[in-house]
Amino acid sequence: MIIGGAAGAAIGGPIGGLLGAAAGIAVERGFVTPVLAANTENDASRGVAFTVAVIALSAKMAKADGTVSRDEISAFRERVHIPPSEVPQVGRFWDLARQTKEGYEGYATQVARMFSPRAPALEQLLDLLFHIAGSDGSLTAPEIEYLARVSEIFGFTEEDFHRWLALHGDEGPRPWDVLGVDPAIPDDELRTHWKALVRDHHPDKLIADGIPEEFVAAANDKLARINAAYDSMMRSRGLSGAPTGGAG
Repeated sequence: MIIGGAAGAAIGGPIGGLLGAAAGIAVERGFVTPVLAANTENDASRGVAFTVAVIALSAKMAKADGTVSRDEISAFRERVHIPPSEVPQVGRFWDLARQTKEGYEGYATQVARMFSPRAPALEQLLDLLFHIAGSDGSLTAPEIEYLARVSEIFGFTEEDFHRWLALHGDEGPRPWDVLGVDPAIPDDELRTHWKALVRDHHPDKLIADGIPEEFVAAANDKLARINAAYDSMMRSRGLSGAPTGGAG
């Protein structure tokens, strides 16, 4: 289950506040104390905290330009597997996050503290937010501002952010933008970089880092795009691309 019985864990911060609001109980807001931060190291609590942060940030992303479209909700469900029995619960969290005065920066800051800066799990979450923002057409100025601020909170650089803008632009992604490399990178460095990306973004690795299994579909999609981009660059050079199944 996406939230499950661990929803009552004393996670604290804006995430704990949203959990408390959903449960109809008062939870102290404010950011994570050392005790509460340690609590999110528990696999169940960490998974719940990440899930709630994803829902909250996605809901506030959809609202960033003032309206929430069906395309944006569908985009969320494309990347996040929600069991039918959990749809009402996720919908309740989505609506609460959309309505609360708690700003998106609080959720972003709290989930960022669960990982190291620029961690693949955070990149996975940011990629989801880009996917939602672009689902109803071109990115709007408020959406770009939202994404840029979340990217900054997650520890990514301006260069990282502009690469993601290119990835989700109207012209479509270029393979070197997907991989985050210079188009002229030497073959051996390209292969080494690709292998590192496959290792870091493999669903098993992300789950081990605390991403719940409901996000495996998004992780598989990301890995497929990495492999396709590498394959495209290598074949354009007359070399063999990614073997079936990932890095070999």
